[in-house]
Amino acid sequence: MTRLQKLLAAAGLGSRRTVEDWIRAGRVTVAGRTAQLGDRAGPDDEVRLDGRKLELRGGHEAPCELLLYYKPLGEVTTRSDPQRRPTVFERLPPPSHGRWISVGRLDVNTSGLLLLTTDGELAHRLMHPSSEVEREYLVRLRGRPAPQVLRQLLVGVKLEDGAARFDRISVEEADPGEARRSLSGGGAEAGSHSTFRVVLHEGRNREVRRLWQAAGFEVSRLLRIRYGPIELPRDMRPGASRRGETALIERLRGAARPKSRAERPAGGHG
Repeated sequence: MTRLQKLLAAAGLGSRRTVEDWIRAGRVTVAGRTAQLGDRAGPDDEVRLDGRKLELRGGHEAPCELLLYYKPLGEVTTRSDPQRRPTVFERLPPPSHGRWISVGRLDVNTSGLLLLTTDGELAHRLMHPSSEVEREYLVRLRGRPAPQVLRQLLVGVKLEDGAARFDRISVEEADPGEARRSLSGGGAEAGSHSTFRVVLHEGRNREVRRLWQAAGFEVSRLLRIRYGPIELPRDMRPGASRRGETALIERLRGAARPKSRAERPAGGHG
């Protein structure tokens, strides 16, 4: 018997967090009884969501699928939006089983690499703080921070939800793809902007923007170029998607295991 949220996540029905929200809202039943957090079930049990019986055995045994998506500006990472903005799920090709579960989110004004999988358990482990999976971004700022500002961002600053820092910061002087075509749209006015490559291993809401804001700088464009071992392919364009091969899935599984103290990233200025 498996915890209910883990069972449903492994069947590709949603991330663990999503399933926990369903359970808290009383939407899930097991054998006719409203489920509670901590309940356990097996793939042969009668589990229902909003009265609809869920097929758990087929999804539990089906192979994991992975999708790389280049999220453009203006899309939200939700299945539906009260403001009727376009969502990333409107463009995606259907998986062969289950449904796509996003590995974290990108806000509406951030573009770049978004990973989606049919394995909710893998998505949960990739997002869990204990895995400390690196995220890498290209950031264009209004203005040019002094070296002491960069050093402080590596040491750490206080945000409203606790201390935070970048693991690495490097100045993006030259062009890797002309800083990805000027961070996916528009050119920078000479001298008024600066571009950096930053790495951190947390996924707090709008963390990159809030770190720079705490240092007194506004992010004008933000592009995620890597999540764990997977980079945004250079030949992809905004709105495009690409299936991930088995080898990429295995690399993600390796990245999703909890890190030992010796493996944890150390601060440093690249």
